[in-house]
Amino acid sequence: MKRRADGVGRLVAALAGVAGLMLMSLSVAAGNAVENARLWPAPDHTRLVFDLESGVEHRVFSLENPRRLVIDIENVRLAAQLSGLELDGSPIRRIRSAPRNGDDLRVVLDLDDAIEPRSFELEPNQKYGHRLVVDLMNKNQSPDRAAGQPVISRDDSGKRDIVVVIDAGHGGEDPGAIGPSGTHEKDVVLELAKRLKNRIERAEGYTARLTRTGDYYIGLRKRTVLAREHKADLFISVHADAFRTSAPRGASVFALSRSGATSETAKWLARRENRSDLIGGAGSLSLKDKDDTLAGVLLDLSMTASINASVGVGDHILDSLDHVTRLHKSGVEQAAFAVLKSPDIPSILVEAGFISNPEEERKLQRATYQNKLAEAVFSGVESYFRRSPPPGTLLAWRQNQGGGTDSYRVRRGDTLSDLARRNSTTVNQIKQLNGLSSDQVVVGQTLKIPAS
Repeated sequence: MKRRADGVGRLVAALAGVAGLMLMSLSVAAGNAVENARLWPAPDHTRLVFDLESGVEHRVFSLENPRRLVIDIENVRLAAQLSGLELDGSPIRRIRSAPRNGDDLRVVLDLDDAIEPRSFELEPNQKYGHRLVVDLMNKNQSPDRAAGQPVISRDDSGKRDIVVVIDAGHGGEDPGAIGPSGTHEKDVVLELAKRLKNRIERAEGYTARLTRTGDYYIGLRKRTVLAREHKADLFISVHADAFRTSAPRGASVFALSRSGATSETAKWLARRENRSDLIGGAGSLSLKDKDDTLAGVLLDLSMTASINASVGVGDHILDSLDHVTRLHKSGVEQAAFAVLKSPDIPSILVEAGFISNPEEERKLQRATYQNKLAEAVFSGVESYFRRSPPPGTLLAWRQNQGGGTDSYRVRRGDTLSDLARRNSTTVNQIKQLNGLSSDQVVVGQTLKIPAS
């Protein structure tokens, strides 16, 4: 009887141990879950994102015949409906999932096209928690040869369009700043970018391209690469600012800072493979077959010219924005934004307003206000290029045919040196054209400005 009781006791203890292990295993699996999933198709890749309760260990590998991508995630359970994801526009034909090894999760993507997978984890941000990101890069996508061809207004030589590349900031998994009522910066700036593109293309002698046309993310360096592929004469990145309080408001324009230019020069020189490819719309700079010293000098000169042109066009845009909205700063600010670091393409970043300000958040959502902003930005662009058209463009051809000058009414804070810089001319040229004996100007005075 005693032996039987002991046997029952040992059995109960063993079962309790097994149950304990099972509970521990279940608690581990229950402690982390795939709570949601999103799919972001883009022209050159598709991004699959898993929302998680905490960080995970994972492994991604490809299989052939049939073509599949396997995603193994450790110690996690599936609490989302993957079958509900919209697969149109992606290389994924079907998504399957099942538990693996008791505590792990296996997700299998049945693929229609060849892809190159990349995966990484993202820390929580303002909108999302822990995330596992799997990028499916289009492996067999043919390069867009047409992107690098100049756009022609007419068949005559030397009359091409001025090409403006417009970059809507953020996108996809990156919402950008979020307004008090939940408005996402990525959505506002995409709509504004599309309106600006439409306005630019209504003007003869201009064409516009977008870096993104939908809700997907593009890396910062890729945005400048796209501008170069389109042979841009100007790159405009559109954003909506935010601050930790709701008080700040107003539009701003940024150009690359000198310190940012210095560090970027060193990076370009270090990337030897890019030297033969460094040809933009306005700069036409090539470092092929140049030694380091000469390449450094040429690159520094090009970067300086690009920054000066950026500040010049930024001044014109601010003047136009001042008529339709409040300005946060009256002058062009400079910072080391990565998206502005093109050594051969004038590049500016336009902050359309503070989305963190409730009043400006409401205005930025309105189509009428977005149209006003787009009109103002184009007016500034047109004003700048009317005075400094890129060689070989229709505007440059017309200027060479007519020559002449433009008129400008002096505003408060204007100086001759500012006007010369903004109009790509010199103080002496303005003084000679207007018969000025000193550098002094007065508010309301009308000056003749060289048209070239």
